[in-house]
Order: sequence, then structure tokens, then C-alpha cells
Amino acid sequence: MEYQKKKIAIDMDEVMADPIDKFIELYNRDCALELTLEALHGKEVYEAVPEEHKDKVWEYINAEGFFRDLKVIPDSQEVIKALTEKYEVFIVSAGMEFRNSLIDKFDWLHDHFPFISWKNMVLCGDKSIIGADIMIDDRAKNLITFSGERKLLFTSTHNVNILEFERVNSWREVAEKLL
Repeated sequence: MEYQKKKIAIDMDEVMADPIDKFIELYNRDCALELTLEALHGKEVYEAVPEEHKDKVWEYINAEGFFRDLKVIPDSQEVIKALTEKYEVFIVSAGMEFRNSLIDKFDWLHDHFPFISWKNMVLCGDKSIIGADIMIDDRAKNLITFSGERKLLFTSTHNVNILEFERVNSWREVAEKLL
């Protein structure tokens, strides 16, 4: 009997790719106020900026190219590569939420994670459709609707106060738990 590998669904933004760093860079370039990681503690980016700057956040994330050059989260490449040896790995991202993100995300994955086949890239809207055994995501809303056996909340500035999921703070911690 052939052994079936368990399936892992891994989110992109704030798990593999760092949009927070880019938001901070763009905001500080364009606005008079200084946005810091500390200011984002427990908040979404749009909650941490003054009311008159909230539109900037949506302008940035909807801009063509925003997702194309995001920094890679430390150790994600090495650990995800190792995960592919033990699990069937799928990259699952809400690529439908921001129209211009589809091509950016596909190209970003191709550049930084060339060992992930296009067949294992799922750019969707509602992640509750995902049938995997394990999900790694920074958004509690995606973990709540996930029906798999294990839910790992990847730490990001906005989710530091969420306590109801098994938390991972880094890709090294993911490796300790899953490899």
C-alpha cells in the first residue's frame, strides 16, 4: 500500500512574504508621520495610521506591483523546502482579494520558491474550501473555518493578542513542530 503524505496549506502574506515591512517603508516615504512595528502591535496597518491616511493603506495594497517585491520571511525557504520532503505542500493565498496581486504573487513564488509547482499554488478567496491536514496562517478567520487536524497561527503584528490557536513565531518553530 502506498503511503499518502499529509497535506499542508501555507499562507503567503505575513507568513512567507513580508507586506508589513513594505507598508512601513511606503507610508514613511509618503506621510509626515513615522510608522513603526511597535505602533502596529495588536493592530492592522489601517488601524495604526491617522484617519486621514487610511486610504493610503488601500492604495498601496491595490497597486500593481505591491506584492511583487516583498521580502521573504526569514528561514521560510529552507523550512518549506524541507517540508516538501515530508508533506504535500500547498501555498494558499487570498489572491482574489486584491485584483493586482494574482500575477505578483505567482511571480514572487516562482522567484523565491521555485521548488513549489504551479499545481501546488492556490490563489483563492475563501480558504474554508481548502482540504488539507495542517494549515499555517496569520489570520484567525482562516483557521476558524479550516476543518483539518492542526491549525498553526503564524505570529504577525495584528494577531499577537489571539490566544485560541497553536502559535508559531518563526519558521524555526515550524520546523521544530513539523519536521
